Amino acid sequence: MRKLWIVTSQTYLRQVKSWSFIIFVLSPFLLFGISGGVGYFSAKSAETSVSDKIAVVSAQKTVRQQYLKQNKDDVAAKYKTQAAAKKALHDSEIAGYLVLDTDQHQVKATYHSTDAMDSELRTKTMVFINSMQQQVNYANAKLSPQQAQTLTIQPQFDQQLKETSNETQKIAAQISFWIIVLMVYMVLINYASIVANEIASEKGTKIMEIIFSSTAPAKYFYGKLLGVFLVILTQLCLYLVGGWAIFQGAKQLQLVQDFLDSGGELIKLIIQNLLNANLLFLLLGVMIYTILAAFSGALVSKVEDASKAATPVIYLSMVAFFITIPFQDNASALLVKILSYVPFFSSFFMPMRIIDHSASGLEITLSLVILAAAVVLLAVYIGRIYGGLMLQTDDTSFWKRFKKGLAYSK
Repeated sequence: MRKLWIVTSQTYLRQVKSWSFIIFVLSPFLLFGISGGVGYFSAKSAETSVSDKIAVVSAQKTVRQQYLKQNKDDVAAKYKTQAAAKKALHDSEIAGYLVLDTDQHQVKATYHSTDAMDSELRTKTMVFINSMQQQVNYANAKLSPQQAQTLTIQPQFDQQLKETSNETQKIAAQISFWIIVLMVYMVLINYASIVANEIASEKGTKIMEIIFSSTAPAKYFYGKLLGVFLVILTQLCLYLVGGWAIFQGAKQLQLVQDFLDSGGELIKLIIQNLLNANLLFLLLGVMIYTILAAFSGALVSKVEDASKAATPVIYLSMVAFFITIPFQDNASALLVKILSYVPFFSSFFMPMRIIDHSASGLEITLSLVILAAAVVLLAVYIGRIYGGLMLQTDDTSFWKRFKKGLAYSK
C-alpha cells in the first residue's frame, strides 16, 4: 500500500506542478476575466458617455429641485443657469440641456441639443412633467381633498407566474448540453494525451525494469491512475470554488445584477443541470478514457512514438463528441438511448437525457453502474497485462505486441 501511495503522490505532484495543468486550470478564468473586463470597461465607458448626460435649468427653483430629486443626476445638477448649460453643450460636456417652465395652466419642457433626447431620459422627463401637469390641473380644478384623492387611485397589476416556460427550459437545456459535452471532451482529451505520453515515454527504459523488480506492475499502474484521478478532482474543485468566487464578486456589479434579475431562472436551471449526476458521468468518462490512453501508451513500440500514443483515444472521443451534435434536440432518439448505456459513449449521451428529463432515476443509476463497472474491469485487466506491455520493445505490429502482453498476464 505504501508503494502504491508513493506512485500516486509522485504522479499527482508532477502533474499539478506542470505548466500544462496550470494553464489548463487558469485558461477559463483568464478568458472569463478578459471578457468580463472588456464588458465592465465598456459599461463604464457607456456610463461616462455624454449621450445621456444633460443639464436641467429653470427659472422656478422648486421645479428644478423636484426634477433633480426625482431623477438623481450629478451632471443635471451641476449647471444651474441656461448660459452655463449652453456653454457646456458647446464644449461637448453634455448632450443637451432641458429648460423647465410653468405657468398657471401648463408645464413646459424644452430640450436644446443637436440630437434627439435619449429614449430613457425622454421617458423620465415625460413622467416628471406629466406628474407636474397633473398637480397644476388639480389646483386649477379646485377639487376637494376627497376628489383629488379619488383621482390619484391607480390601476392594480399583478403577475401570477406558473412553472418555468418551455422556452426557458429549452434554452437552459441547450446551454447545459454544450457546457457538459465540451467540458467532457476537453478534459478527457487533455488527460488522455498526458497519460498516454507519460506512459509511452517510459516504454522500454531500464528504470521500468528496476521499478517492476521492486513493485508489481499492476500496483504501479493503479498508482498512476489514482494520481491522475486526484489531479482531475483537483481541477474540478478549483473550477467549482473559483466559479463560485467569481460569481459572488460579479454579483456586485450592477450590470451582472440586472442580468440576474432578468435571467435568474435560466441561470438556476443551468446550474441544476450541471451540478447533478452529470458530474459523475464526467469523472467516470474521463477515467475510462484515461485508462484506455494508458493502454494505448503502453502499446507504443518505442519512446519516439510517444506523441502518437493518444491518437486512438482522441479519435474515439471525437467520434463520440460529433455523434452527439445531431441529437442535441432529440434526446429521446433510439440511438441516444442505446449509447447512453455504452461505456466510452454514455458520458456524452446520458447527460443529454438527464438535461432533457427523458431518463428515469433507474436508467441513470443503471448507466452509472455499467460505466463504473467498465472502469474497474478495464483497469484491472490492463493492470494484469501492464508489465508485459511495458517491457516489450519489439518493433512489431500492434496485434503482436497486444498478444505478447496477453501472454505475459497469464
